Amino acid sequence: MQPILVYGFPLGSSMGLIAALEWLGQPYLLSRVDMLGEMKNDAYARINPRLETPVLITDKGNILTETMAIALWLEQQDSERRVSFPRDTHNADRMHQLMAFINTGFTGAFSPLWSILEMEPVDPLMQEMLRKYGCANVIERHDRLEQQIGDTEFLAGNQPTLADSVFIGVARWLDFHKVGHPTRWPKLAGLRQRLEAHPAVEFATAIELGESPEGSGAFRGHIPLSEVIERFGTALPQ
Repeated sequence: MQPILVYGFPLGSSMGLIAALEWLGQPYLLSRVDMLGEMKNDAYARINPRLETPVLITDKGNILTETMAIALWLEQQDSERRVSFPRDTHNADRMHQLMAFINTGFTGAFSPLWSILEMEPVDPLMQEMLRKYGCANVIERHDRLEQQIGDTEFLAGNQPTLADSVFIGVARWLDFHKVGHPTRWPKLAGLRQRLEAHPAVEFATAIELGESPEGSGAFRGHIPLSEVIERFGTALPQ
């Protein structure tokens, strides 16, 4: 069977994994989930008890969660090395290092800012504290990533890799939360511009917006979330 990526909208980090699937060029399906609504229920918990995206249904019908695990699964499929590097090479090690940093500290720095939007009941004083703390963390993590960027066109080389896919799904959160202007980090700003202009990222962004763009030909259509849950979901503990 063809793998199925369950991606979230709006502004899901999983957008970058759609771009990675386009770069990989192998047949895949997508399933769309509203993270503000249908993700927050027991039905969705059958495919991810943590109520998060992304989720990958592998070609063997197994459920795989967590961005890093899914990215590593994609790397294993990448026999033509379109989004990764041969094992036991410096480039592969650097790609993994960047992916790990982006998926942990860089992405996690935004957590206090998302918490502000999800807070119920609203506590203005707590929101103010979270914003101050979150903005400081986001700025510091951007400073650290800016320092790690070399003179290659993309994060780990002169073509996009899985490191870039993990980055681009999260990078636009800087604008959404209005933490700072991207030009404060010129290397990151240049990287974002190159990635956002790439056909695979343009395709992934359009898909996230609910449009029907033309991609590489690897995308084979959407499957309703209810069907994915029915076919692959596990029973919830009683």
